[in-house]
Amino acid sequence: MADAAFILVAYLIGSLSFAVIVSRALGLPDPRSYGSGNPGATNVLRTGRKLAALLTLAGDGGKGWLAVFLAARYAPEYGAGGTAVATCSVAVFLGHVFPVFLAFKGGKGVATAGGVLLALDPWLGLAGLATWAAVALISRYASLASVVAAVFAPVYALFMSLPQGAVPALVFIGAVSVWRHRGNMRSLAGGRERKIGEKESPGAAAGDSASAEKS
Repeated sequence: MADAAFILVAYLIGSLSFAVIVSRALGLPDPRSYGSGNPGATNVLRTGRKLAALLTLAGDGGKGWLAVFLAARYAPEYGAGGTAVATCSVAVFLGHVFPVFLAFKGGKGVATAGGVLLALDPWLGLAGLATWAAVALISRYASLASVVAAVFAPVYALFMSLPQGAVPALVFIGAVSVWRHRGNMRSLAGGRERKIGEKESPGAAAGDSASAEKS
């Protein structure tokens, strides 16, 4: 029962979409109504409001960290199993990707996964961030950087002392992340993926970006 309660709480925390929350608080359009339609920081940035994008990034990353921290801190006290931290890591990530509050249509989970890594081990989080930054700097593709970081995170985890079941949890999270970016990878292979900072042509945002998001 305790395990189920922690998993449910983690999933509900993950289901809080800060892209939508921040946009409503700042009087911005619903992020699902423009660009890629993805409720995430990158799409919010298309409004030109950097503060909104930063708050979204912090919120989505923070909820990943919070859910894992709560499990690590309180699960043993309430008699939850030894894999509670790992299962909550997956639950908060899936909450972001398939949020109950948004009809199970959420974001890609990059920031939330980053928060999970930081909560599992700060060095693991920094390794994931460094991988993302290095690939993004070299390729200028945020989607490629996200996929590479997702793939390498469980590899890094093999060399760290993490909670029971954390490595399989990170493999699952990485697999879902790659799957969520499949449209971007097709666009990248076809030369249609936009680089970081690249301006999108008028009318193309809702077309190319949405097709990459939903494919």
